[in-house]
Amino acid sequence: MVIMHIDANSAYLSWTAVDLLEKGYQIDIRTVPAVIAGNPENRHGIILTKSIPAKKYEIKTGESLFEARQKCRELLIYPPDYDLYLLCSNAMFDILSEYSPVIQRYSIDECFMDFTCSEKYFGDPVETAHKIKNRIKQELGFTVNIGVSCNKLLAKMASELQKPNKVHTLFPDEIKDKMWPLPVDELFMVGRATAKKLRKININTIGDLAKADVLHMKALLKSHGELVWNYANGIDYSPVIQNAEIIQKGVGNSTTIAYDVNTKEEVYMVILSLCERTAMRLRRLGMKASLVSISLKTNTFVRYSHQVQLQNFMDSATDIYGYSCLLFNECWKGEAIRQIGVSVSNFGKNHNQQLSFLDHKVDDYERNSTLEYTIDDIRKRFGERAVVRATFVNNDVEPLQGGVNDGNYLMMGGYQL
Repeated sequence: MVIMHIDANSAYLSWTAVDLLEKGYQIDIRTVPAVIAGNPENRHGIILTKSIPAKKYEIKTGESLFEARQKCRELLIYPPDYDLYLLCSNAMFDILSEYSPVIQRYSIDECFMDFTCSEKYFGDPVETAHKIKNRIKQELGFTVNIGVSCNKLLAKMASELQKPNKVHTLFPDEIKDKMWPLPVDELFMVGRATAKKLRKININTIGDLAKADVLHMKALLKSHGELVWNYANGIDYSPVIQNAEIIQKGVGNSTTIAYDVNTKEEVYMVILSLCERTAMRLRRLGMKASLVSISLKTNTFVRYSHQVQLQNFMDSATDIYGYSCLLFNECWKGEAIRQIGVSVSNFGKNHNQQLSFLDHKVDDYERNSTLEYTIDDIRKRFGERAVVRATFVNNDVEPLQGGVNDGNYLMMGGYQL
């Protein structure tokens, strides 16, 4: 067996960096103290990932933005973009698929690949791993670590040995030198609680665990004790399970309004804004949705939600907006609104469209979808504010916090349709 584990280095931050550079950003945020986290204005936001320079300030994944800023005043903070990350993950998967049909997407930023049958076509696994690593860097702009071994556990441990942009092997005859000296909490499936119990009985390294009595481990940790003992000895029989999809069940956008919204017209403007961002995200995924949901929170913290399952699949903000307004009218009781959310789910591919006699004409769906794909292209080239809905002009609602109406588009910045 030849198994590879491919892991994107600091995935969220690297993917954000590549996207920013493609848009003309002057700084590669991987080279400066930077993090991906929540809203920079939110003191309770959590660090999701950090750059290597940020590590020098002892900034840690999982700590709050407030704590991180105390350590580095110049820290650059960027919000996560999960749609972008899914696109980057898919691009990495596409390259890997050229080398083996048996790939397991373990998470959005890591895959296992069974290279056993591919070796006769591509040659030496380690040389091929270097080629894959270099291709991903050259073609996609980010780096990966690749671990090569005879099972999934050892391949994953190999990919963690030294980062970034490295290929490592960890075959059974290398376990003693490469894996056993590592701290016990670096072993896969040994978390903080387990490591604490092991250290209490003087098991400090992976080697200590490997040499311990398996019956003692089972008595201490039950079935989990036997599992981690096997892992410490490089024993793992789990197969690479072919899995090509990272399932995203829904797309949505919500906003908390700075003041009480009391009129239907104002609510419609906010819904309009949310629908445009939601629809843009949906189109970026190349999907259509058939379930539309809306959620409301009043100024007294009462929550409402409503949804409708449709016969047709849609990706147009205009269509999503129409159904969202109908849902709002059904559940609103006239209270002041402070939070609104719009989401869509039950995905189908773009060609899956079943039209009802009660819905719009075929031409309406095609026109709306075609128009909004065209506007997506313009925004991608010239910026998100190159095109805005006319209804947002001279209005306090920001158009791309997510937005739409049935109004015409107004070109901004000197461009014309």
